[in-house]
Amino acid sequence: MLKYVFALSLAMTGTAFAQDHGAHGGHAAPVGDPAYAAQMKAHEKMSVDMGAVKPSGNPDVDFVRMMIPHHQGAIDMAEAELKFGKDESRKALARQIIEAQTKEIAEMKDWLAKNAK
Repeated sequence: MLKYVFALSLAMTGTAFAQDHGAHGGHAAPVGDPAYAAQMKAHEKMSVDMGAVKPSGNPDVDFVRMMIPHHQGAIDMAEAELKFGKDESRKALARQIIEAQTKEIAEMKDWLAKNAK
């Protein structure tokens, strides 16, 4: 039984490491790739902005406060796709993301104005 638990914990640890964004290190972009740089800049800004959210003690408020920069990050990445992308279907997806996430950000800000204290 102990061998089974140990093997299972090893398997789960390996899976967790595989899911970590640090495991994406093999996807290096060519030096000076402006499209990749724009995507990474958007991602890094999103991470910083989400990390700057201070806990309020209200899980609903905290969720919404963190989702706003998350959605803005998606918008910023979609804008980079529109600027640098070549595939029209991906550019169409980027436009849909911008439209949907912009609307959702407005809804979340309205909700916060009424519910965050």
